Amino acid sequence: MQITGLDIAFARLAAPLPIWRASVDADEWSAAARAIAAGGGRLVALWGADRRRDGDGFAICAAYAALDGLAWLDLPLRAGAMTYPDLAPVFPSAVRIQRASADLLGIAAAAAADTRPWLDHGAWPADHRPLRHDAPLWAPAATLRPAANYDFVRVEGDGVHEIPVGPVHAGIIEPGHFRFSIVGEKVLRLEQRLGYVHKGIEQRFTQLSALEAHRLAGRVSGDTTVAFAWAYCMALEVAVRCGIPERAQWLRALMLERERVANHLGDLGALGNDAALAFALAQFSRLREDWQRASHAAFGHRLMMDTVAPGGVAVDVGSAMIDRLRDQCDAIEREVRTLRAIYDEHAGLQDRFIGTGRVTPQLAAQLGLTGLAGRASGQLADLRCDHAWPPYDGLGVRIATQRGGDVAARVNVRFDEVFESLRLIRALCAGLPGGVVQADMPSPATGAIGAGWIEGWRGEVLVALELGAGGTITRCHCHDPSWHNWPVLEHAVIGNIVPDFPLINKSFNLSYSGHDG
Repeated sequence: MQITGLDIAFARLAAPLPIWRASVDADEWSAAARAIAAGGGRLVALWGADRRRDGDGFAICAAYAALDGLAWLDLPLRAGAMTYPDLAPVFPSAVRIQRASADLLGIAAAAAADTRPWLDHGAWPADHRPLRHDAPLWAPAATLRPAANYDFVRVEGDGVHEIPVGPVHAGIIEPGHFRFSIVGEKVLRLEQRLGYVHKGIEQRFTQLSALEAHRLAGRVSGDTTVAFAWAYCMALEVAVRCGIPERAQWLRALMLERERVANHLGDLGALGNDAALAFALAQFSRLREDWQRASHAAFGHRLMMDTVAPGGVAVDVGSAMIDRLRDQCDAIEREVRTLRAIYDEHAGLQDRFIGTGRVTPQLAAQLGLTGLAGRASGQLADLRCDHAWPPYDGLGVRIATQRGGDVAARVNVRFDEVFESLRLIRALCAGLPGGVVQADMPSPATGAIGAGWIEGWRGEVLVALELGAGGTITRCHCHDPSWHNWPVLEHAVIGNIVPDFPLINKSFNLSYSGHDG
């Protein structure tokens, strides 16, 4: 990989997608960010690492999506130094990720404009950094602090008042706090406070063997279990240089597309319901239930959890079941096309959808909007097309895009992706090769690294893995695309009315669990 104007020595990882890694100094760190942004690249993830146990020090890492693939930059920090150059002036989506890294490791962006805690809600002991290798696994009750008030940005002016919503909500959604500043019903500003479901997943990885941790990866965000498990297994297979059987590759893709369809069906029904079309919720819920029952019959779990495993897949599927899954695509497609016609022709629904929660292509590019929400705002990025890995390299995936950037556009992208995924599933079922579904995994070598990069249903999922002695995990970072899209939601709601927020929020349908970690 080459970054224009810079002489950085990259090494390519043995991954099915083009993933490159390089160690840089502070000047190269900043210059690379500027060059990648100038070339139309985007920040995928940022995370810190404590390598003192291996005789090194702290490091900060960033992964960028560039024209040539994924660039993983590793910046070792000098002894005693706990800061690194701020990426937020170049990539605004870095702000919250940098704040989270400061909470977890005490590594902070130098001269950052926003230094408020993000994952630490004030209940941790003072100076507790849970991802440091010498941090206690739990804190004695005597060291805990009362939860601190969060310093929300205040909007002043005649007639301005605030509406606090959450973190506990009336429904069954996960907790998140939304602070609205409004005049009448018009939203002037929204500020989010998340992190309430921080589970300590990244610390838990270091307590598991590399061959067991795919199950934890699949639980980062339950609605994206296939994508996260595949990304983890890809990272491990890269680290140990293990290829997987062709049949396993095809079955993984089959499950990934089924996961995509299931989530889109659920969202399309919920969006109709939020616009007062309860009929849509009933119909799409029925279709999603049928879809997930078939997944359970084929793979042993409604969400296909624990089916992607190191070296392949844990479950094979017989020919009769493959025929059933292919036939189901035809039945589902007929009904979804009928429902799409109802959506398109329903004046009340379209009145609520069109123009609501708009994110222009220019704003989407500036803020790093990614995944299906990005594609609805003209961002042409889909790993299945841009860097197609087996078996996608032979399937000719057609990217679904819109430029409207509103709820209507995000709905249309979902419909288009459902139909494309159904086409892909038929092709996968028709061309499924024979053979075994599991390869023998070599023993991980000390110091091995790997990365997995997968286009999940929300957007790109990244797993960066570092291994220690005896197959232990010294660092595993799982990154959900919601990190980039939650801040954009704050912009999408500006100028809209408060009652439209649930509809706008659902049109993004971002992960709390995957974001909070």
